Amino acid sequence: MNQKKQDKETVTQPEEQPEQVRDPLAELLSQAQNAYTAYTQAQKEVAKGYKEREEQTEKAYKEAEQKANNACNVAIQKALRTCEEAEQQAEELSNKARDKAKEVYQLAVRQAANVRNEAIDQAWKARKKNTEKDWQVFQGEQG
Repeated sequence: MNQKKQDKETVTQPEEQPEQVRDPLAELLSQAQNAYTAYTQAQKEVAKGYKEREEQTEKAYKEAEQKANNACNVAIQKALRTCEEAEQQAEELSNKARDKAKEVYQLAVRQAANVRNEAIDQAWKARKKNTEKDWQVFQGEQG
């Protein structure tokens, strides 16, 4: 039993650890893994940068689009006001022209009526004069 006990003690006694040997391949592998991790992290950062740039570009586009829409709406409103003002001026000019035409018409009617009345009056006077002469001749008066 003594031997077994001694064997057990030998087995249970820690052996001296040999000094760790540096493995250049393991170091290179570790460096490669670190480099790969840094590379993938850099890729994520670049993708994030692209995404931010895309968002900024889209924001700038939407702002430009909104400005263009606003400018278009302002131009349309201005054109509408100009059109309405032109229509109003045209209507005023048309009303003035219509009023002037009525005045000219009424003046022409009055003048025509005056000419007619004068012609009737002269014709009446001539008829009366001729009738009087005819009566005088008929009655035997020599005039």
